[in-house]
Amino acid sequence: MKRLFLILPIVALSVSSKAQIGTSDTTSLGEVVISENRLQIPFNKRNRNIQIIQREDIAKMPVRSINEVLSYIPGVDIRQRGPFGTQADVNIDGGSFEQTLILINGVKVSDVQTGHHSMNIPISLDAVERIEVLKGPAARVYGINALTGAINIITRPQVGTDVSVRVQGGSSFSGKDEGDGKGIYGGGDIQAVANIGNTHAQNLISVGGAKSNGQRYNSGTENLRAFYQGKYALGVRDELDLMAGYIHNAFGANGYYAAPGDKESHEIVKTALVSVGSTHQLSNNFSLKPRLSYRGNKDDYRYFRNDLSTARSEHETKVYSAELNSILHTRIGDFGFGLESRYEDVESTNLGDHNRYNHGVYAEYKTEAIDRVLLNIGSYLNYNTQYGWQVFPGIDVGYSITNNWKASFSVGSSQRIPTYTDLYLVQKGNIGNAALKSENAWQYELALRYEKSDIYLQGGAFYRNISNFIDRIRGNVSEPYQPFNFGNNKMFGLNIGFGQVIPIGDGQRLKYDVSYTYLKPKEMTYADNVTSMFIVESLKHQTLLRALYQINKLDFSLGSRWIKRELHKPYFITDLRVGYGLNQWNFYVEGTNLLDASYKETGAVPMPGRWYTMGVRYHWKQK
Repeated sequence: MKRLFLILPIVALSVSSKAQIGTSDTTSLGEVVISENRLQIPFNKRNRNIQIIQREDIAKMPVRSINEVLSYIPGVDIRQRGPFGTQADVNIDGGSFEQTLILINGVKVSDVQTGHHSMNIPISLDAVERIEVLKGPAARVYGINALTGAINIITRPQVGTDVSVRVQGGSSFSGKDEGDGKGIYGGGDIQAVANIGNTHAQNLISVGGAKSNGQRYNSGTENLRAFYQGKYALGVRDELDLMAGYIHNAFGANGYYAAPGDKESHEIVKTALVSVGSTHQLSNNFSLKPRLSYRGNKDDYRYFRNDLSTARSEHETKVYSAELNSILHTRIGDFGFGLESRYEDVESTNLGDHNRYNHGVYAEYKTEAIDRVLLNIGSYLNYNTQYGWQVFPGIDVGYSITNNWKASFSVGSSQRIPTYTDLYLVQKGNIGNAALKSENAWQYELALRYEKSDIYLQGGAFYRNISNFIDRIRGNVSEPYQPFNFGNNKMFGLNIGFGQVIPIGDGQRLKYDVSYTYLKPKEMTYADNVTSMFIVESLKHQTLLRALYQINKLDFSLGSRWIKRELHKPYFITDLRVGYGLNQWNFYVEGTNLLDASYKETGAVPMPGRWYTMGVRYHWKQK
């Protein structure tokens, strides 16, 4: 059986499949306007390292959550603590999870208390239109905290009426740990998504919930999520955008943050998001986009779930944001100007009460005036009440060598401000450091791409230098981890990817995407017998394969990941999905970790072994 699953990827590689990861069955990626840039450009004209994966591909992948989708994007390192999207840290190109900025429809949702809750996303998977990953420093585009990149999760209300309902459940068919109840480990998920709209008003509604009894002692999970997005035409030139979401996430946190002492820990996280924005086309060449947003988060961490009188931490954060973006089209190119202001507040039984303001102003210019050249240049000026003034310039240049070959070069700077947990935490297994400085980085990247209608090949290299790099260390297992600034963290990386689509005929099609990422950090100097969180879990090698074979209404989707971290043994994960469509119904079975590999993605949390899922999705669309 193991040989069979090792051979499948090789067979897939011996034939050919389709362009850039995430190519849609119904929409060419060249037609997609990427949202990573306020000026917005078609995907086929990008001159940054941007990955996109779209709804049609997500629907056929052997995944159950946004976290698992991200695990198949090159250079993105997902470190989960269990299935069903319970909690995960996300890293880009060897950075830490606090250095990746998370957004929903362009609204920043990264957690200011601790980066561990940044992926507390209230959106059901079926409501995702696409996911855009901007790799490299993104401060010029998004401001602070996009040190190594940004992930923008995009939803979109549509004209017309349609409803989908998905129910799925699964198990590893393994017995529960002693002392953690009887029976086998299992879980399930249900979600419903509805689009209701016409040309004047579109509404997207998404609700869902998941529950599992835990793959190990004290690791049961449950979450409820709800999301709404609306677009309303206020006239020919004006549009109103509304967005709101809420998620309640509760889970056993055995080994999550302070193993082995946190065996009995439990955590409840509640996150709310509200955004109100609008677009005003003041003339044929000039538009304004104001937006107000709010993110509130309550985190109740119980180190001893059965004794709330001790070692309990309750945190509440509130983040208010206001921004104004503008675009001016001229004969010599497009100009973008804007400003934003954020107020961040935390009230905590553990961290204390703190607040800070952040104000930013940006200017950007894009032009294609030079033949075969696309130029983006800009800068972001930032002021933070804790860390003062800083400016983040950057430039991206793309050159079309031929119609199919394109070279690009980018250089940019960025900053990451420590979270309140970094600064003020006081717990048995982790403590903060109020003297921390902000992290600052410069990154240089060169890439070459070949793209045609049914094939692509790309490769690139980057060098990143982070000054005042923050790492958590401890001298022995009896001491708590504490963060310190460790001078420069230098990272060199290589990536290559290729893929193709082959129409076989008679209703058959085969496509695949393959990528490899290599990361080499410069060794940092630590004292003897010191354990570093970053070095232990830093990604070194990553090979990804996605292959899809379709024959009429039947599809087979294979996903494989080979991961090697700096100080851990490599592991190989293979997932398989078989789906069958019948009118409005889609039935599927999935096998996760079919080779039953033993592995950890973060900390002391072993991931589940072989796991099986069965599900059904019903989709109704008004004709």
